[in-house]
This record gives sequence, structure tokens and C-alpha cells, in this order.
Amino acid sequence: MRALSGLLGARAPTPRLLLLLQCLLATARPGSADDSAPDTPFTTPPVREEMMEKYSNFSLESHNISLTEHSSMPVEKNITLERPSNVKLTCQFTTSGDLNAVNVTWRKDDELLENNYLVNATGSTLYTQYRFTIINSKQMGSYSCFFQEEKEQKGTFNFKVPELHGKNKPLISYVGDSTVLTCKCQNCVPLNWTWYHSNGSVQVPVGVQMNKYVINETYANETKLKIKQLLEEDGGSYWCRALFQLGESEEHIELVVLSYLVPLKPFFAIVAEVVLLVAIILLCEKYTQKNKKHSDEGREFEQIEQLKSDDSNGIENNVPRLRKNESTGQ
Repeated sequence: MRALSGLLGARAPTPRLLLLLQCLLATARPGSADDSAPDTPFTTPPVREEMMEKYSNFSLESHNISLTEHSSMPVEKNITLERPSNVKLTCQFTTSGDLNAVNVTWRKDDELLENNYLVNATGSTLYTQYRFTIINSKQMGSYSCFFQEEKEQKGTFNFKVPELHGKNKPLISYVGDSTVLTCKCQNCVPLNWTWYHSNGSVQVPVGVQMNKYVINETYANETKLKIKQLLEEDGGSYWCRALFQLGESEEHIELVVLSYLVPLKPFFAIVAEVVLLVAIILLCEKYTQKNKKHSDEGREFEQIEQLKSDDSNGIENNVPRLRKNESTGQ
């Protein structure tokens, strides 16, 4: 390929012929002759060279994915971009079959990319490369390379803006207190920060002109929202949103505002249970004492009746004796 490029430069072909030959080089897949990768496996088309020169001040993002005919799952690679960059994506596919029988395609999300990528082969490995420049949010997304043999193999590069980090668990505070919500962006500097509050489905920008809110952006990669004199209606979802050159990123923080009576509810519940238990015990004791009193009164009544019965029996026994004594005396 290098020799062919030198020949083209010596003969100084017309631009139309040069473009035709470059397209042929982009779609050619030479048979494997040795197992070592060539020094310059790809030749960048003139259009791509012009674009790369135009944005030569951008940093270069170079990423690779390796696939084989035995790969069981698609391979994905997540790439974080904060600012416009030149991008070089390379996929390599190793197979024991015929490389000329492998169909190579590229897609951005669901859109087929035509004639914007290069293909080359070395040994038993097929290489494909896609070079482009990301300058706006529309170019972000997923770029996938496909190798169609008996089984399709897929590698995907996912481009996204940096993620924000807040508090994963709900933040709990109390009525009348103040609280601070914090959002951070690791190793990145957003162009702008914005806070939103939603107590339902609608997000409302936080009004810094109110004395209730104070936004602190001492550090470029961090923002803090201070809420003073909390009310119960201040609870809900808060969103911090960071603006980058290539898009936006946001993070969610949940705030729960409680009244001071809420922590006492378990205590009140325990006190109520204790009072109820004591009342039940007192009622049981009172009922038991009442039954015992009735039982004692019943026994006392029986004893009195028994004594009366015994007294009456004694009087009746004495009457015949007196009569008998009287008759004897006579």
C-alpha cells in the first residue's frame, strides 16, 4: 500500500483519479501473506485529511475493540468526552475463515455509515477504522462496527458527556433547619451549572434571587445549593444540571423534610402501648379482686348460716332434756 501511494504521488494524477484509487484502497481486502501487522494499515481519504487539518488543534481520542469469530457477546466501550475532539475508532476481527467473505459495516446508532471507513487485512485478522471529528452534541451517541460472517460480531463505542455525582441516598432534614445539596463532576469543568426543583413531574428552576436559596460555585467542578428555613413543601426532587460543549448531564438528589414531631411518633406509639397494657392489667386485677370479694362474701354467708343452723339444732336438743328433768322432779 505504501508503494502504491508513492507511485500515485510521482505520477501526479488528476484529483478525480486520485479519489477513485483511494476508494478502491478503502474497500480492498488483500489476502493474508504474513502474520505481522503492517506499519501503515490505513490510508486516510483526502476529505478526512482536510477535516483533521481543520480541527488539528483538537485532541485525538483513539480507541480499539478486538473481536473473534468465537465472541459470544457484543463488546462495548464507554467513552467520555467533555469537549470537541478528533476521534479514531478501530475494530479488529480475527477468524480462521476467509477474510474476503466477511462483510464489514459501520453504524451510528441505527444509521448506516457509507464510505466513511477503511478496511485492511493482515494474516488472519481483519481491521476496520473510522475517523471523524465530534464538534457538537448531535455527533455524540453509539458507533458500532459489524463483521458479518456465518455469525455477526459487533463492537460498540458509546460516547457521552461526563457524569455527575451527588448523594445516592435521600437527604433527611427537619423543618426550620438549613441543608446543603452538593453535585460534583470528577476531572471535568462544566461551562455552566443550573439547579431545578420538582415536586411532581414539572422541573422548576431554583430562584437564586430569593433569600431562601444560596448557590455556591467556589470550585469549577462542583456546585452547592443551600436551602434555608426549610418547610415541609421544600421536600422533593432536586436536579443539578451541567452544561458542556457536547451536551448536558444531570444528577438527581432527593430531599425529605420532616417536622420535629415525626421522630417522636415511635415514642408516642410505645407510650400508648404501655398505657394500654397497664390499663388491661388494672382491669384484670380489679375483676379478679371483685370475684374474690364475692367469693369471700359467699363463704361468710355460708358460715353464718351454718352457725345459725347449729344454734337452732342446739336449742331443739335442750328442750326435751328440760321436760324430762321437770317430770323427774315431780
